[in-house]
Amino acid sequence: QVRLVESGGGSVQAGGSLRLSCVASGDALSKYCLGWFRQAPGKEREGVVLIDNFGGPSYADSVKDRCTISRDYAENTLYLHMNSLKPEDTAMHYCAAVKKNVYGTCVGEYNYWGQGTQVTVSS
Repeated sequence: QVRLVESGGGSVQAGGSLRLSCVASGDALSKYCLGWFRQAPGKEREGVVLIDNFGGPSYADSVKDRCTISRDYAENTLYLHMNSLKPEDTAMHYCAAVKKNVYGTCVGEYNYWGQGTQVTVSS
């Protein structure tokens, strides 16, 4: 029902900043639980920050105080502001969504995914 397209990735030096965007089409983001994930080469996918029925936003300890998630409902866009980037942040970043139920909560795993945007941080 919803399509997600990420952008804003790039290559920066350690300490730099980036703003990732996730533009949704086909449905309103307000109907979904949302999150940003990342996957580095040779590593498992991990959550960066989630907005779901557990409350939130909930940030991973590795990015807490360095990342901020936000939404612009007028543009139907999800953002991830990242600053003080570290080489360890190098990964493909994905936005994801799962539709809320009639009670306004989410169950199950995220099932809508963007194609990703690469973040590379050099030292």
